[in-house]
Amino acid sequence: MKPELPLADELAGVFARLSGLLLTAETVQSVLRLITAASREVFPSAVGAGVTIAGDQGTPVTWAATGKEVERADRLQYELGSGPCLTAWQERSVIDVRDLRDEDRWPGWTASAVDLGLRSVLSAPMVTGCRSFGALKVYAGRPHAFEERDRMLLTLFAAQAAVLVANVQAADAAGRLSTQLRSALRARDVVSMAVGVVMGRDHVPEEMAFLLLADDASRAHTPLQETAEAVVGSAVRPRR
Repeated sequence: MKPELPLADELAGVFARLSGLLLTAETVQSVLRLITAASREVFPSAVGAGVTIAGDQGTPVTWAATGKEVERADRLQYELGSGPCLTAWQERSVIDVRDLRDEDRWPGWTASAVDLGLRSVLSAPMVTGCRSFGALKVYAGRPHAFEERDRMLLTLFAAQAAVLVANVQAADAAGRLSTQLRSALRARDVVSMAVGVVMGRDHVPEEMAFLLLADDASRAHTPLQETAEAVVGSAVRPRR
């Protein structure tokens, strides 16, 4: 029988695995896939793991799952508006369902989950600071599959996952802002170049050149940047 690692050593291994995710993940969803795969390894009693997080409209979405049974069980929770994963997210507490056949909090969901071959569920909220990103959950095909050690592991695992997701979302937001800034600077530079072209072509001062450029854009019903690009393009296009 394989000796069980002390909890501190096992957690160190879990966090060491997670600490490298930001080095390879390019999107939030790719991070979540790695998290669910790691969760499946950490909880050998589980038949599947998944992450529920808010979608674009704020509605719950399974952004990563290890199998179809996880996707089906999650989808049913979203359709019914209730279930252990949603409760963990909303209440910011660990939900431990020892045996779905004895559970009466979500009758519609539990009956269908049992039909899917599920008997135990453990869900932990992904919380960092004052923000709750969703929930990390593992499903098992037998009752009483998860112990107190698993509760502690999933709680810490979900907290670490929340930090990673928060960091990736912040990085994505910074990247979008940088792209927007570069686009704005490029538009400004193109307009400045076009103004210079008009100044040289029509022998007018800068203010008049800008007004002429803006008038051309208005008459053509095109954005100022598009009109400016056309003016610059015509100036640098070689003559035949």
